[in-house]
Amino acid sequence: MTVLVVLLLAAGLFFHAVAALGVLRLPDFYTRLHAVSKAETLGMLFTLAAIIVWIGPSLTAVKVALVGVFVFMATPTSAHAIGRAALRTGLKPWRRRGGSP
Repeated sequence: MTVLVVLLLAAGLFFHAVAALGVLRLPDFYTRLHAVSKAETLGMLFTLAAIIVWIGPSLTAVKVALVGVFVFMATPTSAHAIGRAALRTGLKPWRRRGGSP
């Protein structure tokens, strides 16, 4: 059981790191938002899965699973709403200068 928890936490840490790297390296708001919404959702789900495995079958595990369902539904929805609001307020997407598209 401990090995599975460590593997799930390592996977969660990997996706959290990918999200952080995406924020630092990507060129504009929209690509950063995409990196955070996708990678952070996976990182959080793996982390919550590790918690569920660690505490075992209990009411607390069910509550943590419900938090995971909420995160899975709310994060992409809120990222879409934020991206759409940014576009409507006039924030232009990044374009490569010169060269082919």
